[in-house]
Amino acid sequence: MARVNEARPATGTVVAISVSRRKGIPKTNVPWADLRPDWGIEGDAHAGRWHRQVSLLAVESIEKMRAGGLRVGPGDFAENVTTAFIDIPHLAVGDRVRIARTELEITQIGKECHARCGVFQAAGDCVMPREGVFGRVVVGGRIRVGDAVEVVRVTGTGDPAPPEADRGPSLRTEPCP
Repeated sequence: MARVNEARPATGTVVAISVSRRKGIPKTNVPWADLRPDWGIEGDAHAGRWHRQVSLLAVESIEKMRAGGLRVGPGDFAENVTTAFIDIPHLAVGDRVRIARTELEITQIGKECHARCGVFQAAGDCVMPREGVFGRVVVGGRIRVGDAVEVVRVTGTGDPAPPEADRGPSLRTEPCP
């Protein structure tokens, strides 16, 4: 049986919500989005019946790239939800993320960088493959910029990530190839 640690959940804020109609391009910031269970964000290219319905990245990760001289912001890494004050890079598969009344289950940590994105080409590095996470929508609803974000750590679920899950550089040992 899963143990849920709700005694001191990590809390933060949604800084940006970003969507795009096509994959492989920066996303456009929007003030709100509707999350549909087992689908993802309505109108986003990554929505569908798979394990990477919604992507999350911490604004603190984006700030690392800015510190290196890049002019980047939320959505430029093709993430859907940019958060503040949540340790996104250290979430685990199975953890739950609540945004307003919605809930996501983390299904993948990091990803393989395919075809070296524009950020990688400009900087020689990209944080999304190491510090971004992906989830599936468990409880749907509307999310808005400024909504509270809460992490509920779930351990011992015994539910492995889907076999097709591309964990990519989840060990955080190498930059995007």
